[in-house]
Amino acid sequence: MHLRSFTASLFSFILINLSNAQWNTKDFMKREHSLIKPYYGSGIDIPFWQFTGNTIVTPNHIRLTDDSQSKRGALWNSVPVSVRHWDLQVQFKVHGKGKDLFGDGFAIWYAKEPMVDGTIFGSKDYFQGLAIILDTYSNHNGPHNHQHPYISAMINNGSLHYDHDRDGTHTQLAGCEAKFRNMDYDTHLSVKYEGDVLTVSTDIENKAAWKECFQVKGVKLPTGYFVGLTATTGDLSDNHDIMSVRLFELDSPNNQIDEDRSNIVPSATFFEPPRDHIEDPKPSSLSGIKIFLLMLLGSIAVVACVVIGIMFYQKHQEKSRKRFY
Repeated sequence: MHLRSFTASLFSFILINLSNAQWNTKDFMKREHSLIKPYYGSGIDIPFWQFTGNTIVTPNHIRLTDDSQSKRGALWNSVPVSVRHWDLQVQFKVHGKGKDLFGDGFAIWYAKEPMVDGTIFGSKDYFQGLAIILDTYSNHNGPHNHQHPYISAMINNGSLHYDHDRDGTHTQLAGCEAKFRNMDYDTHLSVKYEGDVLTVSTDIENKAAWKECFQVKGVKLPTGYFVGLTATTGDLSDNHDIMSVRLFELDSPNNQIDEDRSNIVPSATFFEPPRDHIEDPKPSSLSGIKIFLLMLLGSIAVVACVVIGIMFYQKHQEKSRKRFY
């Protein structure tokens, strides 16, 4: 009787510990770098987070921009990330009324200087750190070999310019197409930095499973930078909604020795080969009416030339006949 009781107790103890082991992985989530609904109303501070621009806070999501022109919003974590290996998971939704024309997109940041307004989807150009850019701008700039929406990564030490007119393809580490816009459900993105390897994955098919977008080795990022999310609209627009942000601390790889990364400069050993910087064709300064008038005058000139040619030919024929009489 005592043996059965002991066995049952031991079995219950093992089950409890297995259950705790399964859920203990969530203990690695860094709450000071995470953002989980419900949120407070507009104008109320969010612990550990700051928002600027046209950002709107609702109980269920944080809207960086609404679906209207010339908007800019930002959401930044106010606590620097001290862990070296991490997985940043963002739950989001990009949607709007545009079917063929929409934009511009949003960016996820791990940057040295937070809360700095700028031209790269609402944040600073010549930044230091990592930018994951989710570009939805449907009116393509320059020659491309990919469609939009498009996810890309950029590492910057403060000296590189993001060429917005070329969608940043001259300085990106890697990228992939991802049709995350106007889904009926929320979409997810994982930015994992582990052992100097950057891996970006998506769940845009509502399968609760990650699908790798791209992976880049040889990426060196310092500790002490800030997580942020920014978005912009221009002539084209969309709603850019953030549902949640979770940052998980990862264990150090067994083959890597921990070192002080607080003062290193962001760098990467691999960049995609840059395309030739081809200038976009300049739009014509002529209005539609002027073009029509020029085409009309050109047509009249062609007709006049044909008529004159016929008249000249007829006179030439008459002179030829007179010579025979």
